[in-house]
Formats: sequence, C-alpha cells, structure tokens
Amino acid sequence: MSALASRSHGTAAPAPSPAPRPTAKFRPTKITSYLLLGLVALVFLIPAYWMVLAAFKPNDEIYQWPFTPLPSEPTTENFSAALAAAPFDQFFMNSLLVTTIGATVKVALAALTAYAFAFLPFPGKKWLFLAVLGALMVPGHVTLLLNYSTISNLGLINTYAGIILPGLGSAFGTFLLRQHFMGLPKEVLEAAELDGAGHLRKLWSFVLPMSKPAVITVALIAVIDEWNDFIWPLLVTNTLDMRTMPIGLMFLKQTEGLDDWGMIMAATLMIVLPMLLLFLFAQKYIINGMAGAAVRR
Repeated sequence: MSALASRSHGTAAPAPSPAPRPTAKFRPTKITSYLLLGLVALVFLIPAYWMVLAAFKPNDEIYQWPFTPLPSEPTTENFSAALAAAPFDQFFMNSLLVTTIGATVKVALAALTAYAFAFLPFPGKKWLFLAVLGALMVPGHVTLLLNYSTISNLGLINTYAGIILPGLGSAFGTFLLRQHFMGLPKEVLEAAELDGAGHLRKLWSFVLPMSKPAVITVALIAVIDEWNDFIWPLLVTNTLDMRTMPIGLMFLKQTEGLDDWGMIMAATLMIVLPMLLLFLFAQKYIINGMAGAAVRR
C-alpha cells in the first residue's frame, strides 16, 4: 500500500542502502604465521649475514669477542688472497661454460619433451609420462656409478662433455613445462596449424612465448643446479684446470686450512653472489611459473 501511495503522489521509494563491507580483522593466527615466517627467514639470513660480514673483516677481527656487527675496518684483502691462493678465474670460466651449455640444452630438451607429452599423440604416452614422474623420485646419486662408467667408456673423463652430458635430462623441467603447456589455449595452436606452421614453429613462435614464466623457472632451476653441482664434477675431473667453482672452494680449504675464514668466506661469496643476483632478478617469474603449473591438469 505504501508503494502504491508513493506512486500516486509521484515520489519514488528510496533505494535500499548497500550493505556495509566486512572489515578484515587481524587475527592472532596471522601474528603466529608472521612470527614463524620471521624465524624461518632468520635461519637463512643469519648465515648469509655472517658470510658477507666475515668476507670484509680482517681475519683477527672474525675471532674477536665481543662480536662486532659491522667490520671496524672493512677490507677487500680476503678476495685478493683467495684469487691468489687458487685459480678462481679458471674455476669461474669452467663453471660459466658448463652452466651455460648444460642449462641451455637441458631447457631445450625439456621443452621439446613437454611439447610432445602435451600435444602429440603416440603409443604409450601415458606410461612414458608416468615414468618421467617416477624419475622425480629417484635420487641423482643413485646413477653416479652408471654415469661414471658410461663417461669413462666413452673416453670423456676430464672433459667438458663428460661434466655436461649426464645431467641433460630434466624430469622436473619436463613435468613443469608439460603442465603449463596443457593449459594453453588450443585455438591459437589450431590457427597456427591452419597457417601451415609445423611443430617446431608452433613451439618456438607460440608455445614458448605464452609460457615465459614457466620457461624462466625451469631455466633458473637448471642454472642453479649446474652452478652448484659438486659431486659429479669432482668425480669426472682430475686436473685443477678443469675444476668448477664449488670444487675450487674445497681446494682452497684444503690448501689454506680452516684458520683463514675471511678468505674462505670471500671465496664463498664469489660463488653465491651470481646465483643470488639471478634469483632476485627472476623471482617474480618463478612465482608465476610455479603458480601457473600448479593449477594445470
């Protein structure tokens, strides 16, 4: 009746006011989560802080008590001493060569394999992909003896090829890229096929550009694996001029002993810093790549 009365008098009924939005409350569980995350961050940051600190401290100040949070007289002599005690320039070039070639080929093979699993029909496809998933559960050290025997029989001991070849397969890279490829729009690939594009052109011109975060994630993981690898280059090389950076650090410790921690920390910083800078540059792609693959079927 009131609505009819308002119409009869030519006035419109007032519009209902929007419901107030619920305000986010800072719950105690969030405080607990932040505290736990802060503790975990400290576990990782304190050793890194001590490494950087010791790299720029004189050796006698490292053992000084009470502890000084900053070097009283910062010095770069530890870096000069490390470069003089071991041929880190050669170690760096070896690591750079092995990492560049190994990571590039590893990503290329992972992309080709993932494309085949995602888009090509072939017999036994499901079982082969299950075998790739099974390879994720096999520790890499299980294959050391077989890989060493194969490389030795091929005459590749103490060569770059001997260091690189056994690590070219990446089950994780294949799995991650395949999961990402499965979520790409099929219409784009169908249109490319109608234009006469072959599989390699579709992969290079369409699939990889649309999968940039996942590809960068796989590439970064491959680079870190190659750069930090210690056991395999140690087994397959036997001369100082073929050693990589992690083995160079072990050589430095054996040569100089454990007394000169400033020099050892300076060498450690030289090994860690390139990967740290690379990770800081690519971290947003890693988050996007991992999140994108997690929701694929």
